[in-house]
Amino acid sequence: MSAHCQLTGARPGFGNTVSHSHRRTSRRFDPNIQRKRYWLPSGGRYVRLTLGVRAIRTVDRIGIEAAVARIRAGGATV
Repeated sequence: MSAHCQLTGARPGFGNTVSHSHRRTSRRFDPNIQRKRYWLPSGGRYVRLTLGVRAIRTVDRIGIEAAVARIRAGGATV
């Protein structure tokens, strides 16, 4: 699964792990991505979205219709 949120656009960040001896090793900070299924009343069907947990809270706050409208405004298909 792609580590990318469809609503917020959150993607992995990159940095270094710094050991006690101060050696640096490349690492990746992944967002907490989950696949969640929502009922879309206007479409009369379920949609499966790949969202970060912060975006799941946003969908709970603004509603699935507004969230899908934002995703579609960004150019993605739902």
